[in-house]
Amino acid sequence: MATSRIDRRTIPAGARIDRWTAPDGWEHRRFDWRVEGDSARGSILFQGGRGDIFEKYLETFAHWHDAGWNVTSFDWRGQGGSGRLTPAKNCGDIEDYADYVRDLRDFWAEWTAVTPGPHIAIGHSMGGHLVLRGMVEGAITPAAAVLVAPMLGFRPGIFGPFAERAARLLGGLGNPARPAWKGNEKPYTTETRASLLTHDRDRYADEIWWQTHDPAILTGPPSWRWVIEGFRSIRELAADPRLGETRVPMLMLVAEHDGLIDGRAALALAPSLPDVHVVSFGKESAHEILREADPVRDRALGAIDTFLAERAPAK
Repeated sequence: MATSRIDRRTIPAGARIDRWTAPDGWEHRRFDWRVEGDSARGSILFQGGRGDIFEKYLETFAHWHDAGWNVTSFDWRGQGGSGRLTPAKNCGDIEDYADYVRDLRDFWAEWTAVTPGPHIAIGHSMGGHLVLRGMVEGAITPAAAVLVAPMLGFRPGIFGPFAERAARLLGGLGNPARPAWKGNEKPYTTETRASLLTHDRDRYADEIWWQTHDPAILTGPPSWRWVIEGFRSIRELAADPRLGETRVPMLMLVAEHDGLIDGRAALALAPSLPDVHVVSFGKESAHEILREADPVRDRALGAIDTFLAERAPAK
């Protein structure tokens, strides 16, 4: 696949990083890369996962930008360059996932008013969960959406089917805003963070470079409250009868051997959606499909390109 030659450790010329202020006054760090002139094919809002920073996806943004898309992204409240909600250093906390959805709704309303359509929502991991929840709740109405390794189920770990109950118990033993564990992407594992995310060592190293370059954007482990609220949001979304009423065309990319979230949960939920196409990856893909080795990444980008050409044609 022809991919833009881009320095993954440099903000592209023409892109802008600034701040977006939510109605409650909270400032979010925003990335915006517009196509010059009036020739834009449309506009993509890409939202990353827990602890993500948009710098990780510059290479993918360049692919879409080269295809004529305006590309925008913002760091979620409480992570990356969008501040912290707890005094614990670098801990990713949230009081309620509804706060994320509210930010998504408010940003979407402002963004769609000033950018050309079709408007596309793409979400990775937690971002995929929140994009889907936003559509189900009517907070956003994209022309089409792509869910990349969406966080629609946590891997149960040592507590099995009692994981949510265990999280509530352990989180209640102290301040629920405290870090749920010390490091890595999940507790009780011997797998490295790198192996959980991607097989491509160079792309994994990009994230570390950006975090070293600007330590303020590093987000460490989640809080117990983030975990507890995550279980609740996942459970309630899976049971929401509005899933079957969500008519937005969707593409879902699933890593079946995802070591970080439960890909099986995404495959189980997909039949509840009226208009979804699922593309699965096997052992060749870890969690970060768009930052995987070229064979996986190229297949994923090709699937997205084909889907958008068919389901969200240029106006």
